[in-house]
Amino acid sequence: MRVLAAAVLVVLILAGCGGTGAAESSLTPQNEELTEQGETLYQANCARCHGTDLRGTSQGPSMLSEVYVPGHHADAAFLIAVQRGSAQHHWRFGDMPAVEGLSTDDVGAIVAFVRETQRIQGFEPYPP
Repeated sequence: MRVLAAAVLVVLILAGCGGTGAAESSLTPQNEELTEQGETLYQANCARCHGTDLRGTSQGPSMLSEVYVPGHHADAAFLIAVQRGSAQHHWRFGDMPAVEGLSTDDVGAIVAFVRETQRIQGFEPYPP
């Protein structure tokens, strides 16, 4: 139990260190098959608001914004936003409604795609 607590503490400390560059370099490559599945799901369920290239639209923000570095919005935050919706808090697009019809595994694949794209393309400054 102590080892698990120590590991969690180390992860939390490392997640909080550094700026955008540190977060960007901490993104690990994702499973290619999972990211391909995630891209298909993203395009079908997220692109209308967040853009086919993840750079946002007039209806939703860019997923490449530094607001979405893992240390600020962990992967679980994406799952919660999809399942429950999200109140407007960083942007002026209004509240994000829940997205129906996506399983936890589906959202995990979408997150893998988003994280891989962030890893490859980097992050944009906030505010844009």
